[in-house]
Order: sequence, then structure tokens, then C-alpha cells
Amino acid sequence: MIGSLLKMSRTTVKKYLIRLKESGLNIEEVLELSDKDLSDLLQEKSEEVINERQIQLEKLLPVYCKRLKRKGVTREMLYREYKEKYPAGYSRSRFCDYLMKHQVANSAVMHLEHKAGDKLFIDFAGKKLSIVDPSSGEVTSVEVFVAILPCSQLTYVEAVMSQKKEDLILACEHTLQYIEGVPQVIVPDNLRAAVTKSSKYEAVINEDFADFADHYGCSVIPTRAYRPRDKALVEGAVKLIYRSIYLRLEERIFHDLNTLNAAIRVALEVHNNAPFSGRSYSRRDQFEEIERMTLGKLNPIRYELKKQCVVTVMKNGHVRLSEDAHYYSVPCKHIGKRVKLLYTSTLVEVYFRYEKIAEHARSYSRFRYTTDQDHLASHHRAYTEMECRKVYPGGCLYPS
Repeated sequence: MIGSLLKMSRTTVKKYLIRLKESGLNIEEVLELSDKDLSDLLQEKSEEVINERQIQLEKLLPVYCKRLKRKGVTREMLYREYKEKYPAGYSRSRFCDYLMKHQVANSAVMHLEHKAGDKLFIDFAGKKLSIVDPSSGEVTSVEVFVAILPCSQLTYVEAVMSQKKEDLILACEHTLQYIEGVPQVIVPDNLRAAVTKSSKYEAVINEDFADFADHYGCSVIPTRAYRPRDKALVEGAVKLIYRSIYLRLEERIFHDLNTLNAAIRVALEVHNNAPFSGRSYSRRDQFEEIERMTLGKLNPIRYELKKQCVVTVMKNGHVRLSEDAHYYSVPCKHIGKRVKLLYTSTLVEVYFRYEKIAEHARSYSRFRYTTDQDHLASHHRAYTEMECRKVYPGGCLYPS
């Protein structure tokens, strides 16, 4: 009757009754027991038998798991070593089973709560895209830059020509313009364009990339070297864009970066506005609701990458910018000295011992001179003015 009411076999009911009788408890005491105590009372206790072989192997497991991380070390190698030391030890399958269980038990990960507006993770995708020259048919592979805000998971993707610092900085700037704000920290992988020297404790940031971050009022903290879990979020974003963006671009031919990036932007908007699996909101919804207002203000002045080179002032009082094959004047007292040129797309500055000694608007005219009359020696200035009066009676015009 009890079995039919509880829908269990008579044997199970009989077993429970016997256990209750052996416990010596009356019905009132049984009803006062917690669910766990009642379960312990009625269920069979399975006692794990630990033998000598298991004790021996468990002492070795931490060392084996540590050695297994080394390049070239295999389970087979460790098992042969184990059997040489303990010929009566476990079989290979049992050994590998204990080894795997120990690895799982000691590989716990911590869940990180990402604050809104705190970080921006950046990286380059492993798979490249390509553009095709319409005249020659030459195929050029291009890099794919990926950035993600970890809190809302809003993602930005852009194709660039290389992983050089110029392209990295430009892609980062486009990312900030896309999200219309600035996070507190940019977190790159140990890219050569972003990190001059990687370190487990304090990496050396590329000077130009650090200058870019300073211009927009944020910091740069690279992930730790050889710690893939530090960048797991952006790695996951890369895998997602393979499915959501790369697949949409398959079998399409692009002849330049602009058309390729226009197609990427369309697919990117679909990706960011698609609802999360099993949820009613998207990355864009989450960004607009909880993260947009936490981002810092975007500097209205765009960042211009400054290049630099060290040159010697020539005897004619000019320095040569090799990139444009153009010459710029400096004060004549610095003739023969080594000076540093800092230049952008619009400006050329000349420094000597950290002091700016000249500044010119950048000119792209090859093999021409830009001269400031105040930089000339007095006798050169007088001669130039005399020659100019012959050509221009109304006054001297200096080339610029």
C-alpha cells in the first residue's frame, strides 16, 4: 500500500523501514530531522577505499600536471616514468583518468564583474581578409582589428593594412569615435605596435601609443604575457565575428579598404543589434542603457601621430626631412649639430636638447627649401635681401 501511494517498489519501502528500525528513532524524532539528515539515514553510505597505489599517485599528480604544461611533455612520457618508478602502479587509462581529474579540480577560474566604461579590449583577428587590385588582379591580405567593451559587449571591427602602430592608433581612434566616448583603460594584447617590451609585472608601452592614450585621457594596461585567459573576452569576440561578419563577406570581392570597411560596418550593426541568445536585448541596447553615460568625453581635437627622426644641420642652415625630400631652416648657430625632428601631416618641429628651435608648416614639395629669414646668418640675410631687391624692387619675398 505504501509502495503504491509513493510509486516505489515494495523492496525500497522495506529497506527504508529496516533502516528506521535500526536507527532506534521514533516517528516524532524522524519528522524533526532535516532533509540532509534524513537522506543520510536512509541512503547507503558509499565509503571510498583509498589504497596504497592511489596515495602514491596523488603525491605525484601536482608535479606531473605542472610538467605537462611544458612544451614536448606528454601523458605517455609521464606514464612511462611513473611505471618505471612503480611497476605495480595503475594502468595507463587509470593513470590518465586520475591526471585529468586533478587538472580539472585545480583549474578553477574567477568570474570577473566588468564595470561600465572601465575597459576597452583590443586585438587583431587571426584570420585576415583581402582586397583585390582591379587592374592587376593582385590580392593583398589585410588585418582585421577588433575592439570590445566588456560590460555591454558592444563590438567594433575594422580592416587595416597592417599591425603597425600607425594603423593600430588610427583603428583605436575610430573605435572611440564609434562608441562616442573614452573608457578609463585600453587593454591591448602584447602587440609590438602597442607594447615595446612585455613583462609579467610592468610592460613598457610604446611611446606613440601612450601619447595617443594620454591625448584622449585614458590609460594603457596590456594583458599579461602568456596568460590567454586575460584576453578571453576579446578572443571570444573574434570567434563571434568569424560567424557574424566574415560569413557575410564570403565570395564578395573588394578593391579597396573603404569598400571593405563599409561592408564590415553593415554586418557589424547587425551583430551589435541582434538580441543575445535567449534574451530580449542586444549589445547595443545594453550599451545605451548602462555604459554610454559612463564613458569619458571624447577630445574634440583629433590625435595626430608624431613621427621623429634625428638629423644633422647642414652647412647651409637647413635640415632634410628624408620622407619628403624637403629642407627646413633652423637658426644658423646650430649648424653641424644633431637635432630631432618631430613631424605630423601638417607641422614640422625641430628640437635641440629638448628645446624647440624651429617650427614650419609641412611641405610635400620635393627638393625644395622652406626658409625663415630670422634663421639665416647676418651676412647671408643681407645678401639675400640684396638679391631679392634686384628681383622684387618692392621688397624681399622669402620662399616658403
